[in-house]
Amino acid sequence: MDSHLPQLPLLHRGKVRDMYAIDAQELLIVTTDRLSAFDVILPTPIPDKGRVLTAIANFWFERLAHLVPNHLMPNQSLDDLIPDAALRAPLLGRSIRVKRLKALPIEAVVRGYLIGSGYKDYQASGAVCGIALPAGLQLGEKLPEPLFTPATKAAVGEHDENIDFATMSATLGAQRAEEVRRISLALYQEAADYALARGIIIADTKFEFGVDEAGTLHVIDEVLTPDSSRFWPIDGYRPGISPPSFDKQFVRDWLETLDWDKTAPGPAIPDDIVAQTHARYLEAYRRLTGQALPQA
Repeated sequence: MDSHLPQLPLLHRGKVRDMYAIDAQELLIVTTDRLSAFDVILPTPIPDKGRVLTAIANFWFERLAHLVPNHLMPNQSLDDLIPDAALRAPLLGRSIRVKRLKALPIEAVVRGYLIGSGYKDYQASGAVCGIALPAGLQLGEKLPEPLFTPATKAAVGEHDENIDFATMSATLGAQRAEEVRRISLALYQEAADYALARGIIIADTKFEFGVDEAGTLHVIDEVLTPDSSRFWPIDGYRPGISPPSFDKQFVRDWLETLDWDKTAPGPAIPDDIVAQTHARYLEAYRRLTGQALPQA
């Protein structure tokens, strides 16, 4: 649920990830088993979740490296950082060494299907984040083409807010904003095609980016995981319904049945919901990679 590394300075404890300083050029990111929903960290961890997220993100970092650099360092060993094997053991499979980059203050959201806040927006206005769409689209329907809909990055406990491309351009500069849009759409399209052939629809996703001292754009944080994306099994998909999922939408759907106002503290997750969520994360990894999750 929480990492504790007294030998490294803790820089930030986010919704899921804990970030430590290694030196002026490098960070250590630990992905915990915490689960956040509606921007609230829930009190119940999902076993293996951090290892699944790390393994899936690393899979995509490698597979998509020809499109954009990523933040992974060549040396991923923890031996020199944490010589004590007992302290190191809980971190194996859930920690990555990354470059220290300047993060861009936006989330790059790509939507391939009409779901979630995009569907609510469409019902109210006939558009998603100001982008007009044809009339008569159903819940969960594939969009005519993927949409790039950026958002602000909220602090822990606060909600991200959708912004239009003009606002993003004013924040980042026109050239950088266009680069982020182009690369985000390319990342999504290649990943979506790959996943579809393996029985997973990637309905939408969000990317985060950072730049190095030379101004080179890197994709950072996580990519195309069940936490940053909606993953649907193709065999359970049809337009007009909210499909079953391999991601934390399963927990969101359970939360929607409760009398909870979506503010902290969040409710404890029952054992059966934990077990079913755990199984979905593992299945997402298996379908994408063709392998079972390696043992810790």
